[in-house]
Amino acid sequence: MKEMMWVFALIILSACETWSLETGAITNSSASVPKVYVVRNSTFNVGSEVNLTCSKKLWNETFYVIWKIDTNKKCRISHSNSGRNEDSCNGGMSLQNTSSSQSYLHIPNFSNDDVGVYNCETAYPGGADEHIINVAITVPPNISAWFEWKGNKMVAVCKAENGQPAANISWSHTGNSLLETSSGSDGLITVESTLELHEKNLSCIITHPYWKSGKTLILETTKGQPVLAGFLFFAQKKLTMPKSCRQANTSPSKLSQAEDVEEVEPYASYVQRVNSIYNS
Repeated sequence: MKEMMWVFALIILSACETWSLETGAITNSSASVPKVYVVRNSTFNVGSEVNLTCSKKLWNETFYVIWKIDTNKKCRISHSNSGRNEDSCNGGMSLQNTSSSQSYLHIPNFSNDDVGVYNCETAYPGGADEHIINVAITVPPNISAWFEWKGNKMVAVCKAENGQPAANISWSHTGNSLLETSSGSDGLITVESTLELHEKNLSCIITHPYWKSGKTLILETTKGQPVLAGFLFFAQKKLTMPKSCRQANTSPSKLSQAEDVEEVEPYASYVQRVNSIYNS
């Protein structure tokens, strides 16, 4: 009787395995394929080349790779070892392989249009991965500083325009300051700080994640009329290198602007504007 029970159990087990093979399911009906879920945040500089990975498995070890991209538009890029490929994205994104045959999504020129959520699914023998990557951008702001009249008071203005994320502005002297932040339709942020003018020379310090070090703009006044002299300081190899902008020399009824652009390295470019406004 005991031997007949064992035979009956073997027949049932064989039937279950046969059904699994016919339907394409996993042979071992009592075990499920483990799936790894990963959520991470990534930030990249504007204009940089971006490579996103979602699995350490090699290209020839995976059954398929599917990227679902949700930015200002939705699209999909996929590849399978059966040769069924899909690409509904327009903008230069592509699936590529490293020299060691590891798959990744390549974005050649990262821009604000590429900011969003990237979902990657991949399957391989014995498991599967799903990665959700929240992708953000870092954009350096254009910085400027000047004097202007507000009512009967002279104020100093320091501005970091069209950056991402928002820049931080501080002053070398404490006083009655006002900070205003605004966002454009493109998601870039402008920060403007005003400070009531003191007799002493002022400087504002602007810091941003895109730069390796903060940038300082120094505002100086001369007798009779306010004149701005802007200096940009940056630290490279423990050296400080100041650059003085051109001093405006016009009649009190005119507005002068001088613009100086200097490229030191990809992470330390800036645009500096100098304005002198006189009260007639």
